[in-house]
Amino acid sequence: MKRLRFACLLLFALKMEAQTITPHYLLARSKGKLPAIAYGQGADRLGGAKMGYIDTNVVFRIIDSTTDLYNVQLSKYHTAFIEKQFLKIDNSIPVKPFYLTGSFSAKGDTTYDVVSIGMEEKLPYKSWMEINPSRIMVDIYGVQSNTNWITQLRTLKEVKDVYYEQVEDDVVRVTIQLQHKQHWGYSIGYKGKSLQVKVRRQPKSLDIRNLKIAIDAGHGGTNMGASGVTANGLEKDYTLLFAKQLQKYLKSRGVKKIVMTRTIDTTFDNKDRVVFMQQEMPDLLISLHLNSSGNKDVKGVSTYYKHIGFKPLTAAILKQMLTLDLAEFGNVGSFNFMFNAPTDFPNCLVEIAFLSNVQDEKKIMSPKFHADVAKKIYLGINNWLTQLK
Repeated sequence: MKRLRFACLLLFALKMEAQTITPHYLLARSKGKLPAIAYGQGADRLGGAKMGYIDTNVVFRIIDSTTDLYNVQLSKYHTAFIEKQFLKIDNSIPVKPFYLTGSFSAKGDTTYDVVSIGMEEKLPYKSWMEINPSRIMVDIYGVQSNTNWITQLRTLKEVKDVYYEQVEDDVVRVTIQLQHKQHWGYSIGYKGKSLQVKVRRQPKSLDIRNLKIAIDAGHGGTNMGASGVTANGLEKDYTLLFAKQLQKYLKSRGVKKIVMTRTIDTTFDNKDRVVFMQQEMPDLLISLHLNSSGNKDVKGVSTYYKHIGFKPLTAAILKQMLTLDLAEFGNVGSFNFMFNAPTDFPNCLVEIAFLSNVQDEKKIMSPKFHADVAKKIYLGINNWLTQLK
């Protein structure tokens, strides 16, 4: 009788254990154009606060969903949200409690310094910039370290050192220390099953005439932007005028390589602009916009960045813009605008003035002001470069 009771208890325990370890999630892979993971469900006109873009074919564990979002388990203590359109459920993915890292390598090619992190699977990650000292940080989720060496070659020019630590049971943090104080950008994604960080080097010449500069005229086509309070002028038209004036002034100062996102009134989706810029890979990007507020008394100029490593460029441009007798609206960081999100190149969003303010609108309508803005942005870029020499 005792044996029978013990057998029943054992069978019950095994059954309960089997129920406990049954996965309560779905496995999926990322897909689409510029999928991004977000911290939460919050949203405004710019979308929710994003952790960053993610590569395609990355494995995610779906644990819950809302109308438009999947809630995904990145690691034991970390979750995120991703739009449903960017995940495809894949029942063929093997279920594993964790994955392992392999060996690392860091070497330079003709253009970049490349850090490769050996992986068993394409897993979620988050990256960010730090300053003082300048370094790139990468958290890889759902993984345990089995890395026994990191090979670093003398072909490296920007990467100073690479190391890692297991900061949680299933999170590996990689630190990439840089030689220069200024971040010049990096790209991150998978090549095969290796997670690669391609680090851009500081240009050999910091003469503005030798740099490739991208200019983005905000809005366009069906995306009209804000409108003025007296003349009803459209933001999309004014930004194109400012962009062309900046292009003209840069050319007059000897800049030969200039990339424009648009030169006519045309619809150009922001994601397509980002992809276009990632193909062009400028040394820096200036995106021109005009601000608007429900409060007609709000006015002034502001510059924006998302990544702290790109702040110095935005601060230098704002300093010059303030000499145009514009009120200061601020230097805004951690900004969730799509064109500030890429880590690939230094970028600065300039909200030149407020179309919703009568005094600012009067300036915006003036061709002389267009020329003055172009000159001040040029001087801001030049001052930033001078600080780096």
